[in-house]
Amino acid sequence: MGISIIQEQRDIIIHIIKAITAGDWKVLVIDATSKKIIDNAVKEDDILNHNIANIERIEERREMNPTMDAIYLLSPQPHIVDCLMADIERRRYKRCFLVWTSVLDPQLRRKIDNSPTAKQQIAGFETLSVDYFPRESHLVTFRDPWSFPILYHPSCNGLVKQHMQDLAQKITGLCVSLGEYPKVRYYRPKNPIHEASVLCSHLARFISDELDEYAQWNPDFPPPSSRPQGVLIVTDRSMDLMAPLIHEFTYQAMAHDLLPINDGDKTTFHMKFNEGTPEAEEKDIELTDKDKVWVENRHMHMKDTIDKLMGDFQKFLDQNPHFTNSDANSTSINTIKDMMAGLPQFTEMKEAYSLHITMAQECMNIFQHHKLADMSPVEQSMATGLDEDNRKAKNVLDSVVRLLDDDAVSQSDRLRLIIMFLLYRDGVILEDIKRLLAHASLPPQDGEIITNLEHLGGRTTRGGLKEPKRDDPPLFPIDTKAPVSEDNYMSRFNPAVKHMLENLCRGTLDQTSFPYVKPPLDPNEDALIGQGSLRAAKPSWAGAGRRVADNRQRIIVFMAGGATFSESRACYEVGSAMNRDVFMATSHMLTPQLFIQQVGDLSVDKRRLDIPMERPPQKAPAHLFERPGPPMGASPAPSQGGAPRPPPGGQRRPLPPQGGLPTGPRIGGAPTPPTQQMANMNINSRPPNGTADPRPSSSSDRPHKLEKEKKKRNFLGMKK
Repeated sequence: MGISIIQEQRDIIIHIIKAITAGDWKVLVIDATSKKIIDNAVKEDDILNHNIANIERIEERREMNPTMDAIYLLSPQPHIVDCLMADIERRRYKRCFLVWTSVLDPQLRRKIDNSPTAKQQIAGFETLSVDYFPRESHLVTFRDPWSFPILYHPSCNGLVKQHMQDLAQKITGLCVSLGEYPKVRYYRPKNPIHEASVLCSHLARFISDELDEYAQWNPDFPPPSSRPQGVLIVTDRSMDLMAPLIHEFTYQAMAHDLLPINDGDKTTFHMKFNEGTPEAEEKDIELTDKDKVWVENRHMHMKDTIDKLMGDFQKFLDQNPHFTNSDANSTSINTIKDMMAGLPQFTEMKEAYSLHITMAQECMNIFQHHKLADMSPVEQSMATGLDEDNRKAKNVLDSVVRLLDDDAVSQSDRLRLIIMFLLYRDGVILEDIKRLLAHASLPPQDGEIITNLEHLGGRTTRGGLKEPKRDDPPLFPIDTKAPVSEDNYMSRFNPAVKHMLENLCRGTLDQTSFPYVKPPLDPNEDALIGQGSLRAAKPSWAGAGRRVADNRQRIIVFMAGGATFSESRACYEVGSAMNRDVFMATSHMLTPQLFIQQVGDLSVDKRRLDIPMERPPQKAPAHLFERPGPPMGASPAPSQGGAPRPPPGGQRRPLPPQGGLPTGPRIGGAPTPPTQQMANMNINSRPPNGTADPRPSSSSDRPHKLEKEKKKRNFLGMKK
C-alpha cells in the first residue's frame, strides 16, 4: 500500500497527543474547526486510547478541572484565543499544552505571551500545520467553496491578498505533512483576456515565501529522504473550462454529476434497504476510502464498473454459499461457527454491493432517459475540436441545435451544450447567443452565466461578425495521428491536468506556460528527471528480498477555484503510469451544476454570497467570562477561581454530536441489493513532550477514565 495523506495527517495528530500525554492522563480541548479536522482523519477511540480522559469543546460550558493537565488542539482564530485566555485566567486546568492546527498570528501570540498567568500555566507550544481535509489517499480539499467568488468576482479584489495568504499557509502545511520542500511552478496563460490571469503567479510566490520561511524556522525541514525533490504546480480553473462542463462516464465523476450525493463534511448517498419488507430502512451511506468496492471502481468507465460489480458480487456469492443456500445443514456446529465468523464481513460487503449496484443502475437510467449517449459525441468534438477520426469537427452547430430541440435533453444539459459550443467557437455575437437561449427555451438570465465566463478567461462573445477568431493554439495539442479506439469514442477528451502531468513527468513541460518561481540552476534538470536519472534514488536491486524504499517523486497539483473528479482521477492515472505519487489539492470539488451556479454568482451583489471573510468576527461565548458561583455543598473550592459553575440540572452536559468520526462501515440489518440473487439471500440478523507531574495512583485513574469514556462515547457523533 502506498502513501495516503489521510494516514499521514492521522499519524501527525496521534503522535503529538501521545508525545504530550507520555503515559499520563490529560483532557483534550478542541474547537469547532479543529474538531472537523480531527473528525475527518482520526477515530475517537484512537484518541482516548492514548491517555485522554475526556474530550471537551472550548466554546461549551465545562466544569473546572484544576487537578488535571489539558491539551488544547485549537485553530488559530481570534475568538478561540479569547476562549483560551478565559480558561487560563480562571485556571480551569492544572497546566496547558497548546497545539495549533496552523501558524498563530504574531499579534495573537503576543496576547498569550503577555499574560503572567499564561506564563505560569502553559507547559508546551506546538504548531502542526494540519489545516486541510484529506478526502482520499491523494486528494485534499480545504472545504472552501467561497474561494471561487473571492478569486474571480470583480467586487472581491479587496479580499484576494488575504485569501491567497491563507491558501499559501494551507498548501505549505500540506507540503510539511508530506515532508516535501518542493520546486514551485505555476500556470501562466499565453494571451490572457481576464483580470485573474495573474492569480497563479501571485499565489505561487506566496507559497514559495511561506515554504522558505518555514524552512528558515525549522532547520530539520525537509526530513532526510532518498526521494527526488518534489514539485508543486499551482494552476487555476481558467486553465481548463471544458472539464467542469463535459459529461464524464467514469463512475465517481458520473455519480457526482447525476445523483443526489450529499457532499458536505461527509460524502453520503441516501439508500433504501429491504423495501416492501418489515425490515425496510433508510440510511445515508458514506463514500470513503474505507469502502473497498468504491475505491476499486470509482475511476473505471461506467460500463466496466457495472461488469466488475456484477462479476465481483457473483464471486462473493460463490465464496459464501452457506449464506445463500437455505437448505444448508444449519445444525452442524462447524457450519454455525463458519456462519458466525463470516457474518460481519458478509453483511458489510452485501451492503457495499447493494449501494454501488444501485448507484450504477441509477446513473445508467439517467444516461438513457436524458440522451447522454447522443450528447457525448458532440461534447467530445467541442472539447477536443476533433471528431472520432481525429479530423477537424464539422457541422457542430447543427448537432447542437438538434439536441436543443430534443425534449429528453434537460434544461441544465442544454445550457452546458450552449456554453461548450461558445467556448469551442471562441465566442459568437450577442444576438446569436440570445437566439440559442431562446431556441433552447432557456431564460434570458442564463446569458449572464455565459458572459461571466469571461472572468475566467473564456471568450463567449465577439463585438461583431468581422472580429476575427483568436489564433490561439491549444495549451496541449492533440496528436491527430494516434488512432482512437472505438471504446474511447465517448472518452476522447482528457483534462488539461492530465496532459500537464504527463509532460512534467517526461521533463517536457513548457517553461513558458509553466515557469518556476525560482528557476533551477541546471536548465537540463527537467529532461534528466524525465529520462529517469533520479540520482538520489537507490537501484531497485539494492533492496532485493526486503521492502523497497519509497523513492517515488511526489508531485502536488493545487487547482485554485475548484477541481473536478476527472482531474483527481488524472492524478491517480498519471501517478500509476509514471511511477510518481501525485496529489491533487483544491479549495473544493466541482460538479457541473455547482460550477455553473458559481459562475452565475459572479454577477450578483457579493453581499448576497455570505462570504465568511466578510461576516462579523466571531466572539468567545459570554459564559466563559462569567464569575463562578459560590461553593456548593461541603465541597471545598478546587482552585482560587472558586467552585465550578454547574450546568442546569447539576450534571455534566454532554457536548452535541456535531459531525462524527469515521469508524468504518456501520452495519444495520440485512439489506437486499437490487438483483434477483441478492433478493433471495438469507441471513440472520446480527445480535513535543511534556513532563509528567505527580498523579493519583493508577487504581484511582482507571475508573475515572472509564466513567469519562462512557459519558463521552457519543461526543463526536459516533454511532455505536
